[in-house]
Amino acid sequence: MEIETETQAGVVVLRPKGRVDSNSARELEEALLPRFDAPAPVLVDFSALSYISSAGLRVLLLAARRSKATGTALGLSGMSEPVAEVFAISGFAKLFRIWPDAEAALAELAAG
Repeated sequence: MEIETETQAGVVVLRPKGRVDSNSARELEEALLPRFDAPAPVLVDFSALSYISSAGLRVLLLAARRSKATGTALGLSGMSEPVAEVFAISGFAKLFRIWPDAEAALAELAAG
């Protein structure tokens, strides 16, 4: 897995590519969790992600908790059908603000 990071319209965007599984979840955790130390909203764009395991969901749960604790907004976007299905089946879709694409998410997150 590789993770691209950039800032767009004041929003920190992380784009994991490939798979988030037990071998790569730590990498996502190290890239994502420190972002909540700054006030900029965080968007995780899954458009290049083909798979996420329970280890990846755990990292996102930690991120949601950190988001709530710090007041830094967190959003998810661009889920493929298999990734969206994992979120739906696990109940995680109810825990996050999810947009169909990064553009829609950025517009709303940047507006506050």
